[in-house]
Amino acid sequence: MLQDGHGRRFYYLRLSVTDACNFRCDYCLPHGYQARHQQPDLSVAEASTVMRAFAQLGTRKVRLSGGEPSLRKDLPELIHSAKTTPGIKRVAVTSNGYKLPSVIDRWHHNGLDQLNISIDSLDRKEFAHITGHDCLPKILTGIDRALELGIATKVNAVLLNDGAHTRLHQFLAWLKTTPVTLRFIELMQTGDNRDYFASNHLRGTDIEQQLIESGWQLLPRPLDAGPAREYVHPDYAGRIGLITPYSKDFCNTCNRLRVSAQGKLHLCLFSDTGLDLRETIRTGDADALAEKVRALIGNKEVSHYLQQGNTGGTQNLSIIGG
Repeated sequence: MLQDGHGRRFYYLRLSVTDACNFRCDYCLPHGYQARHQQPDLSVAEASTVMRAFAQLGTRKVRLSGGEPSLRKDLPELIHSAKTTPGIKRVAVTSNGYKLPSVIDRWHHNGLDQLNISIDSLDRKEFAHITGHDCLPKILTGIDRALELGIATKVNAVLLNDGAHTRLHQFLAWLKTTPVTLRFIELMQTGDNRDYFASNHLRGTDIEQQLIESGWQLLPRPLDAGPAREYVHPDYAGRIGLITPYSKDFCNTCNRLRVSAQGKLHLCLFSDTGLDLRETIRTGDADALAEKVRALIGNKEVSHYLQQGNTGGTQNLSIIGG
């Protein structure tokens, strides 16, 4: 089992398959995607080498992320590669849902277990304002289909200060009858959004306290789960999760590592730089890659230091998939 110098074990790989995104979310890419590199994204064969290496190190779950993963036409092949990797028990995709109705059946056919879709507002006009695309009804139709197929579905919503309580009530009404897990994510400061962060950051613990007072109950956290604290309520079909990276001891339960679409290992979302694995990946030698990752894990810091204003080399969250 892969373990760092602080006793944390890593069951979960977030593998970015592209940093490109077709949305223009205010807090991430307000001016649209602009390529920052010349190197091609990992091929299916290279991604397979990465997943086999991490599976040897105890990884149980792989999340294919971006950018927007559906911009890759070979995403179904990447899902299949993850699903057929010995040792990998769960395969997830994080997407903005733009293509969801037309692709979800194929993703399911190739082995998708879990789907995360980003929806920051259930108000159609506000959604269009945030993302630059008026496509919320289409995304909700895709989610309905995912649920029909039995895919465990989560919805990610970034907490934004202005209008937060209105959006919370809209989401709660939706969760009454919709069996998804809604995850409220605290807005995180990156290199590109400092002014936006200063005016829009809302503490997730404020929302969490409201939920507890309304009868929501905390669930146990699985070993390969993400960072959310999940709550259930007997009157709701859906669940609510909270990801609060500015809370005390947030990093103590870190169980995930990230590899970028260019083959760099990021020991933290907010590392100063990625550690280049591309040459080893290209050999196709999963054993050698596993040993290299094992040697590098000792460099993982105890904290992301976000609370001190550190954003490391993360200019925006599309670079390595959030």
